[in-house]
Amino acid sequence: MKAEESYEARKISRRPAIPRKIFGSVLTGVGLGLVGWFGWGPVETVIFASLGTVLHSLAFGFDPLKNKGMDDIDTFQQDRVSKAIDEAEAHLNAMREALSRSGDRAAETRLDAFIKTARDMFRTVEEDPRDLTAARKYLGVYLLGARDATIKYADLWARTKNAEARQDWFALLDDLEQNFTARNEALLLGSKTDLDIEIEILRDRLAREGIK
Repeated sequence: MKAEESYEARKISRRPAIPRKIFGSVLTGVGLGLVGWFGWGPVETVIFASLGTVLHSLAFGFDPLKNKGMDDIDTFQQDRVSKAIDEAEAHLNAMREALSRSGDRAAETRLDAFIKTARDMFRTVEEDPRDLTAARKYLGVYLLGARDATIKYADLWARTKNAEARQDWFALLDDLEQNFTARNEALLLGSKTDLDIEIEILRDRLAREGIK
């Protein structure tokens, strides 16, 4: 289900290499068929296997069976974009998992807002893979730094409820969100000029990893 959600969220996606829902339906049918075979007889075997397969398929649906939005796209460039976005999504998931352990619900809500902003940029890059060069630092360096800062903040908050660290982390998210929004707007406008995104301030915050 998570793989399908990721597929649906993207405008450009590859079909899953392994159709796990279909395999699950078939295995459910086989399992119930064995119950019918050893417990009753051949008629029950067919009935149980058919019902198991059909009901599982109705409950969970089918896997996407074709690529989405990849017509007339350079597959090499698209592979590069997919890899970069997969790594960026992994950083976001690590941030979410860390905060879920901290018990700071307000921080989780703030992170969800930032994740939406970050994914807006992901979608922009997917629509035009040429934007990857301009966005690569955001998908890699900045999210990696944000991930490390979030993990350290979550651990510290869970132990000490340090208000200063919390304030620093929220300020870091504010800076990141502003810069992601500015860069995404520049990508959408097709601007070739570099935006003044206060690189030194952002680097200082990432170096401090959001805490003192």
